[in-house]
Amino acid sequence: MTLASNPSSVPTAPYDLRIDSGGDEFTVCEASPRLSFTVPVGAAWTGFELEAIVDGERRAQVPLAADTHLFVEWPWLPLSSGQRVRWRARATSGDTLSEWSEWATFECGLLDADWTAAWITPVEHDDPGYGARPAHSLTRRFDVSGIVSARLYSTALGVYDARINGERVGTAELSPGSTSYDRTLYAQAADVTRLLTDGANSLEIELSDGWYRGQVGAFRLPAGWGTTLAARAELHLELSDGSRQVIRTDGDWTSARSRVIRADLMDGQTTDFRADAGSAEAVIVGAVEGPPISWSPAPPIRVVETRDAVNGNHVADDTWVLDFGQNASGWLRLTDLGPAGTRTVIDYGEYVGPDGDVSTAHLDSTKPGEPDVVFVQHDEVVSAGGGEIFEPRHTVHGFQFARITRHGAPFEPASAQMQVVQTDLRRTASFESSDPALNRLHEIADWSFRGNAVDVPTDCPTRERLAWTGDYQVFAPTAARLYDVLGFTRKWLQSVRDDQLDDGRIANFSPDGRRIKHKLDDQFAMMTGSSGWGDAITFVPWEMYTAYGDARVLEENWDAMVRWVEWELGAARANRHHSRVERSAEPLPHEEYLWDGTFHWGEWTEPVAKAEDGSRLDPIKTNPMAWFMADKGEVGTAYLYRSTQILADAAAVLGRTGESAKYAAIAERVLDAWRSEFVTDDGRTVQDTQAAYVRALSFGLIPESLRATAAQRLVELIRDAGTHLGTGFLSTGDLLPVLADSGHADVAYELLFQRSAPSWMYMIDRGATTIWEDWEGIDDEGVAHESLNHYSKGAVIRFLHTHTLGLRQDADSAAWEAFTIAPLPGGGVSWAKGHLDTPQGRIRVEWRVEGDELVVEADIPAGSRATVVFPDGTTRAAGPGSFAGAGGFSGAR
Repeated sequence: MTLASNPSSVPTAPYDLRIDSGGDEFTVCEASPRLSFTVPVGAAWTGFELEAIVDGERRAQVPLAADTHLFVEWPWLPLSSGQRVRWRARATSGDTLSEWSEWATFECGLLDADWTAAWITPVEHDDPGYGARPAHSLTRRFDVSGIVSARLYSTALGVYDARINGERVGTAELSPGSTSYDRTLYAQAADVTRLLTDGANSLEIELSDGWYRGQVGAFRLPAGWGTTLAARAELHLELSDGSRQVIRTDGDWTSARSRVIRADLMDGQTTDFRADAGSAEAVIVGAVEGPPISWSPAPPIRVVETRDAVNGNHVADDTWVLDFGQNASGWLRLTDLGPAGTRTVIDYGEYVGPDGDVSTAHLDSTKPGEPDVVFVQHDEVVSAGGGEIFEPRHTVHGFQFARITRHGAPFEPASAQMQVVQTDLRRTASFESSDPALNRLHEIADWSFRGNAVDVPTDCPTRERLAWTGDYQVFAPTAARLYDVLGFTRKWLQSVRDDQLDDGRIANFSPDGRRIKHKLDDQFAMMTGSSGWGDAITFVPWEMYTAYGDARVLEENWDAMVRWVEWELGAARANRHHSRVERSAEPLPHEEYLWDGTFHWGEWTEPVAKAEDGSRLDPIKTNPMAWFMADKGEVGTAYLYRSTQILADAAAVLGRTGESAKYAAIAERVLDAWRSEFVTDDGRTVQDTQAAYVRALSFGLIPESLRATAAQRLVELIRDAGTHLGTGFLSTGDLLPVLADSGHADVAYELLFQRSAPSWMYMIDRGATTIWEDWEGIDDEGVAHESLNHYSKGAVIRFLHTHTLGLRQDADSAAWEAFTIAPLPGGGVSWAKGHLDTPQGRIRVEWRVEGDELVVEADIPAGSRATVVFPDGTTRAAGPGSFAGAGGFSGAR
């Protein structure tokens, strides 16, 4: 789905028409897409009308009620494969009609039941093993004349790109993307009419391991989706004589070696432009049977930006290190490869050491008793001397720096450019303030998410590049502020459901190439089902519903949500932490609802303590067994409460009245259990950590009468730490909002502007261009630690939108039907401005301090109502249209 953008002039008709589907150069859908549009500000519209033309045939106009402009179910007969649609909308008010909107267009994809192409597989005479396998070229030559229109429908088990007559098809990269290939596979569609000629033509598919059977995760294990690559494609031709022709994958295709002689999504790619394809052989037909083919709701992966190096360091006679000024996901594009036979070697990294050379040692992976896995991102290219251009499209890297080595030929740094590669998400928000440091923090957090939005929300674009559920659970509310992520998220949630274990547990990451659901005796299976990670299946759909008003995201995930919560409840009943067994052989009554006896990752990546000599005391590395066995029941039970309450709320939205009451009652029991076990009568949590108070206050676990006391204790812990945060992975995003909402906005801003570690500004002062995994990702000695692009801690910038700018959706609202503008100046910030493109239209907010007053200007879209709250408590209602007002300013500056 594409959200409303601000039109260049005030619209007098519905605008920004969209459907809930993805596509590359044109939008592609299943048989019954849903329709959405944005309502113009102006008259009090009482309804709408829709009109469509399908393959040139006009469909009957359809009336809609006044509150029906989002996710309208397809009102006409279901579409057939390949049908092309034009549709438009207008608003009505009695006898008054608005102008018709502009026409919007899309096409129905080739539906699964209509695919007739066979799965074809390349001939592989030897197997050098995962990480070192080549790509393969699958080709079909054919003659055709009188071409009027041509559509290519294609997909693969592996990563592929397609070419017609040597020219690349479409703009999507790394197709068909990252999915749980045993159950879900998406196809791509392209208009290839202009690429074909009358007479002889060729269609080529270049195919490599990709996510399907390449390396996965920090320890570079092979993905377990399958062992045999395959492709499937159909080229549908409409000819001038009125006939139709289909060129499909079958036994007439041939297999040959590709010039890509090594292709791994993680390790890198080697291309030899001199390589001889050898003799073509007939492809293998029907060696695999793929899952049903469908059409992704997400935008494609694309090259979204090209960046020149900001600095080039000649570190040796034949070696350069280029700095592109920004840590991102992508690859290098080289336009000068030198004379024939010249070999250029590229190594990518996030960090340069004191010697100015690229270093990746901080990304090596270690496991007790096993050899270290050395981190590698390495491309090579050999020139044929014909002016070739190198872009390694069968891999993707996380990097800011690139070491380029070339022997025997000069290298010109200007010939290398960074290609930023990510899901082409539409930006929906902006933030700017009077403070440059805040603006920079917003920028690096935004870049960090971008670098991890490569078809799925990954943890980092380097060491692991896995879509960990916990990371996105933390960041989803912020992601929904920055970009239109509904389709992106629905696609990912399909994999989360696909990978769900039979007992209801949610995998730690999805798509799960390790396929833990089939390896229950694996050690990692014992670490599957953690609070805060598995709870992504409840929290993320709920966040998508509240942000976009799409109840289908709840419907799609309902069964998985129930299975997960029921597993949580069962785990709570059946397991007790050993400390409670020692306390009492018989469980206390409330312990039935304590989730403390199974594995939890816990708060994760809290600031690391240091010994007297300055060495880092990481508890996971210094005493992993103690960390593993520690009581994390406070975390587990808190998330059990939140997920159960979300299930009750989702059931209410879906009209499941009985289930809503059932889970609401269970949530109350879990809440009572948490309070019985983890909070004292004086408002202190048993753990007495910053994270525990943040979680308790954010989740509503602390009784109302004790909230002020608990918040005060949180402040004391922050002051005891020298006004530094002590939170980790799960609670950092909620820290500042909790402080501000409990009357401690001054402390929130002190933390936000804290310069010494652990803090966000420490990252900026140390030159970070993305958010680090470790609070001291580059320490005071200039040494790098862990990933330097881990976006979860960047969730702090949600505070800049919700509190500094002051734009918050009301608690009982979905799709921004009702919201509050309540700026909270602090830290010396004297003005802020920003916008959010919502399903109702654009909200714009700008405020500035003028003397003793705060002046607020805002634009409210049709379909929304707003309340403006000034710092002195003055409240004003604001309807659709423009708002301007001033109120008393009493905040600390």
